[in-house]
Amino acid sequence: MASIYPILTIPDPVLRQTAEPVERVDDELRTLMDDMLATMYDAPGVGLAAPQIGILRRVIVMDPARDDEEPAPLVMANPVILDRSSDMRVHEEGCLSIPEVTAEVERPAVTRVSFLDREGKPQEAELEGLLSTIVQHEIDHLNGILFIDYLSRLKRDMIVRKFTKQKRAAAL
Repeated sequence: MASIYPILTIPDPVLRQTAEPVERVDDELRTLMDDMLATMYDAPGVGLAAPQIGILRRVIVMDPARDDEEPAPLVMANPVILDRSSDMRVHEEGCLSIPEVTAEVERPAVTRVSFLDREGKPQEAELEGLLSTIVQHEIDHLNGILFIDYLSRLKRDMIVRKFTKQKRAAAL
């Protein structure tokens, strides 16, 4: 039975740290991948990076399938962007670590990535459209970057202030 983890939200400092590479894909890591998928589906979201659940390892999970579609989970350890298209795509992004906030972000429409799969085998994939956006968003998490970092400083500061205030109020 997979575990559901609490998802960290801004301004948690873990979200700004760089995740460590995975040494090897073993049963412990596969359990983490399963737990991350369960946490993502429960949220619900289309992607999740290990730092979002407080684990600073280079692991991401994704599944852009809609409710009426068959799940198509994709798990990646140590994902690296090899190439990005010059064609850009604008997508309304959100983030489980920044609940109820969305903004249009422009990213390359096609991304080629290398990664270790669930069995620890090296893979390469060319991802287009929504999957390209998701993989870039999740890899950003591994590097301590959030989608709000692509917004104007004013918008980003307003969002961070709002969450900082909420956290303070909740702590009282």
